[in-house]
Amino acid sequence: MKDISKIILASGSPRRRELLLQIGITPVVEPSGADENIDEKRPDKLVELLSERKCLDIAKKTDDGIVLGADTVVSLDGEILGKPRDEADAFKMIKKLQGNVHQVYTGVTLCSVKNGEITNKVSFSEKTDVTVSEMTDEEINAYIMTKEPMDKAGAYGIQGSFAKYISKIDGDYFNVVGLPLSAVYEELKKL
Repeated sequence: MKDISKIILASGSPRRRELLLQIGITPVVEPSGADENIDEKRPDKLVELLSERKCLDIAKKTDDGIVLGADTVVSLDGEILGKPRDEADAFKMIKKLQGNVHQVYTGVTLCSVKNGEITNKVSFSEKTDVTVSEMTDEEINAYIMTKEPMDKAGAYGIQGSFAKYISKIDGDYFNVVGLPLSAVYEELKKL
């Protein structure tokens, strides 16, 4: 890939930053403060719209570079599960997910900015099917006590201790963590 002056990650997610570092990209982290209230029911469209909103929020404040905005949601039977409000909400989410297959959608928007002008923009989303083993209420509560689910869509992190309950994934593992690395890398090469 050609030398990129800078990649700006419009997200405060430590997981997304770690994923980019894993593939040799050291991003400048500038979390977006964009409004995330959108009345969209389709999870693939929702994450694309939110990633675009975050990306454009930071791109408008950027002189030069490539801005990356991303958003991840969990969907089960058409219901979108965001980050839990509290421990009771986390319990409800995990209770729904256990013993079922759900989908994780991550939307990504990339904007090239040159001299303060957006010169190119692309948005896309990836979907991964995730199967969660059956869990007892005690197992769910023990996981919630780790505090791990509190800042994650669907109230779990596949890369943490919840991994023992993931019996199968169909699709990009990194998409579930928060960034479909291969797809992002391919789009960066095009930009």
